[in-house]
Amino acid sequence: MFQIKSKALQTTLACALAFAACAAHAADKQLKSIGVTVGSLGNPYFVTVVKGAEAQAKALNPNAKVVAVSADYDLNKQFTQIDNFISAHVDMILLNAADPKAIAPAVKKAQAAGIPVIAVDVAAAGADATVQTNNVKAGQISCEFLAKKIGGKGNVIIENGPQVSAVVDRVNGCKAVLAKNPGIKILSADQDGKGSREGGMAAMQGYLTRFPKLDGLFTINDPQAVGSDLAAKQLNRANIVITSVDGAPDIETALKSNTLVQASASQDPFAMAKEAVTVGYGIMNGKKPANPMILLDPLLVTRDNVSGYKGWGSH
Repeated sequence: MFQIKSKALQTTLACALAFAACAAHAADKQLKSIGVTVGSLGNPYFVTVVKGAEAQAKALNPNAKVVAVSADYDLNKQFTQIDNFISAHVDMILLNAADPKAIAPAVKKAQAAGIPVIAVDVAAAGADATVQTNNVKAGQISCEFLAKKIGGKGNVIIENGPQVSAVVDRVNGCKAVLAKNPGIKILSADQDGKGSREGGMAAMQGYLTRFPKLDGLFTINDPQAVGSDLAAKQLNRANIVITSVDGAPDIETALKSNTLVQASASQDPFAMAKEAVTVGYGIMNGKKPANPMILLDPLLVTRDNVSGYKGWGSH
């Protein structure tokens, strides 16, 4: 071991090390643009996803641009959108896949062009990383509440939705919980409520026409829950416990009002998108996450705790 006695030499080495650190930092690619394609920009959830992406992009570079488009759950439309992002030379793509498996060729095409693809909210085959809610757990806690509210017995419907991974996971989580209650009969579990208020309303109108006795309803997201509640009111049906997933602003209002909706497993789309941009930026600069599957825990929002719930608007 030797000691550096020369002050000049110490100074020179310190400057050299500082320069190397600065040079390494400067070598990071600058984030200039992000392409975001989501299920539907008509859903406040995805609007919040875009806001989260914009917030983190601006934090990394105030001049960064975020281009967000709505795939409307149309796979072909999403393929075209990703092609457009590739042509525009975006730095990364945040992808809410219309079809988790069939989207794979588009993902590979983007990656071949040097563009990292981060799946958001739902999985996408081949994506560099995925940031989503633990959707199995979301379905579980929502349906545990439902089963308890109806005393572990009665007629229940699972109002399904677009078959993206998040929806499949929520339904599987719910089914696992309800299966532990032999007194609960599932009348229907395969109807697609389209992920929308209108779809939920149409589905619920059909259920209430077919089934004279319904005790509980689990919907795969809040828009469907709100639509289902409206249908029940129109048909003068009461004493039905409705639970869902999202923790959206509309559900906060519903929980504080005289509706059939009693609980929702909340997500944080803003934080989810921020994390996706952070992970994508790391991948752009050669830093892959230790675990490419990043799950955020849901929280159950009910009539009892909604007043203290910090929802999407808290950002």
